[in-house]
Amino acid sequence: MSGHSNLLSWILWMPIIGVLGTLLIPRTKETMIRVWSLLNTVITMALTAVLYMKFDQTLPGMQQALTEKYAWIKQFNIFYHLAVDGISLPMILLTALLFFICILSSWTVKKQVKAYFALLLFLQSTVFGVFMAMDFFLFYVYWEVMLIPMFFLIGIWGGENREYAAVKFFLYTFFGSILMLVGMVALYFVTGQGVDSFNILALSGGKFTNTTVEIFGMVLPFAKIFFVALFIGFAIKVPVFPFHTWLPHAHVQAPTAISVILAGVLLKMGTYGFLRIAFPIFPSASVYFADAIAWLGLINVIYGAFCAMAQNDVKKLVAYSSVSHMGFVMLGLAAMTVQGMNGAVLQMFNHGTSTAMMFLLIGILYERSHHRWIVRPDGTKGFGGLYTQLPKYSIVFIIAMFASMGLPGLSGFISEALIFLGIYSKFTTITVLAVIGLLLGAAYLLWMFKRMFFGEVIEECKSYTDMNAREIFYMTPLCIAVIVFGVYPAPLLNMMKASVGKLVSLLATF
Repeated sequence: MSGHSNLLSWILWMPIIGVLGTLLIPRTKETMIRVWSLLNTVITMALTAVLYMKFDQTLPGMQQALTEKYAWIKQFNIFYHLAVDGISLPMILLTALLFFICILSSWTVKKQVKAYFALLLFLQSTVFGVFMAMDFFLFYVYWEVMLIPMFFLIGIWGGENREYAAVKFFLYTFFGSILMLVGMVALYFVTGQGVDSFNILALSGGKFTNTTVEIFGMVLPFAKIFFVALFIGFAIKVPVFPFHTWLPHAHVQAPTAISVILAGVLLKMGTYGFLRIAFPIFPSASVYFADAIAWLGLINVIYGAFCAMAQNDVKKLVAYSSVSHMGFVMLGLAAMTVQGMNGAVLQMFNHGTSTAMMFLLIGILYERSHHRWIVRPDGTKGFGGLYTQLPKYSIVFIIAMFASMGLPGLSGFISEALIFLGIYSKFTTITVLAVIGLLLGAAYLLWMFKRMFFGEVIEECKSYTDMNAREIFYMTPLCIAVIVFGVYPAPLLNMMKASVGKLVSLLATF
């Protein structure tokens, strides 16, 4: 059975066409490589816009008209099965936008230009694959293959400690993947290796609530054991405390564009995994562990905020703020209420735009200063008085910072407010404690801003130039997104409402 349209395949394979094109261009023609890559992401973005137009917001499940399913490895019932619903569509749109912006922000990359852009486009295709695959095996393939371009992009184009960061990122994520693989194999055998054994949609609905499994000579509840395996696999990606230690290293060492992709899209793959796989397939176990998930989310919020406050490296500060913000997503997921889940999916999108802005801005500053110290290790100021020196840059920075802080009128506020509305009745204590995380968030961001942008202009900052036309151009769509979705989040909420509602009602029955 194949669908009526191959739109998802076009979106998925367009970046691969880009990779092949890049490989055909001689490596000396660097501008041509850049322009080709940019053109490719523009086409991909246009295709995702078509997808949005064709998307029927009233349907709760997968869009039948957009589903594609072809036999891939017949004897094991593995299918090339792509579909889209209201939970994956916002992520697909975000991916298309961020990669377009990242190609523009990478215009100044001088080292091995050809390989860099080829890997970046390859990475885009694997990310799309994770958000579109409805066959667990296909999902796993994309989830794993995505490690390859990330490993090289951090390991070759990163900072001075890049090899360490790349290896740590790879090993952590690979460990999570192995647990996920065990869960996938177990599901395959429990379902009798049938035609739907890898079908994520067919597996979901709580079929394994009363199944048991024998491990180490003990009979254990299947759903709980393998929910935990999947949970750890996805939690490493989010990253949930205590699996978060790879993140600051990866962020600080990665080149700007890769930090943007990492924070904007890759962390969301973890929470997307909960929404798409762990929760629907093991709803009883999800409800059983909801309290634990909520407490882990709270630890992320508070611990991430305290770590951010202690940083003197501005990029590390934003990296830890991601840990804190993803904690709010975990809280929304743990609530399992309509508001909480909607808030979580909305926060996944909004955090993608606001953090992308922060990392891009740090990258713009780094290109001028070649360091990221708010306070240098010897105690002198790294930046000072940037506000008078770079007025345009400062205004964009303020928008990004307030969006990240969750100021009313900007996108971060709506998603955090929905999460709090969703969790209050179920986890009142956690809600009250999580508000402290918001306060700490405001504190570390404002303190960073005060130290970098106010005070007198330090000598080396006098040579910095303000944002150029290219930089303003790629920051504009993100500025618009955080303001528009802050004032009017309806387009995003309408997109996800039916699909999120369906998942919530499934969890409510357990």
